[in-house]
Amino acid sequence: MQIETPPTQRPADPPGGERRGLVIVHTGDGKGKSTAAFGLALRAHGRHHVHGKAVKIFQFMKVPSARFGEHRMFEQIGIPIVGLGDGFSWKSQDLARSAQLARDGWERAQAEVLNGDNFLVVLDEITYPLIYGWLPLDRVLLALSQRPRHVHVVLTGRRCPPEIVTMADTVTEMTKIKHAFNAGVPAQRGIED
Repeated sequence: MQIETPPTQRPADPPGGERRGLVIVHTGDGKGKSTAAFGLALRAHGRHHVHGKAVKIFQFMKVPSARFGEHRMFEQIGIPIVGLGDGFSWKSQDLARSAQLARDGWERAQAEVLNGDNFLVVLDEITYPLIYGWLPLDRVLLALSQRPRHVHVVLTGRRCPPEIVTMADTVTEMTKIKHAFNAGVPAQRGIED
């Protein structure tokens, strides 16, 4: 490790533009895409729920009955988290049904993006139904571009379509450097639910 001198001056002046809702993307093959989105949801809820600004989370690949750690905690603090899917494709008994669930789920999520009642809407794992062709990309792009100015939207998942990356305000690619799974360690409950 190389020791660095801490900066003594601000690295850049803060921008002078207008505050507005952002489109934020967490993509890549590394761990932490959903976790980062959930962290933003917690931050937004802590800051805005007292002012009547809602935070909603939609999970496109989780089943509605999912009870992972995030579901339990978000329910306790009052952040709705909704499973819209049928589980991951390799677990599905009927991919046509999975595609229809994604389309139906998009209708629900799109309404929350467009209605103006929310400060933040998380579209967790939405890239999968997009890249599988279950959701029309043009409808997602249209909703993102037509959302009210104050609404922030976070999209997560691997291989985010380049059209969304282009229109997004902030894009972070999670890069896997090392993962315990590759060393034969199974997923750990509470860490990789």
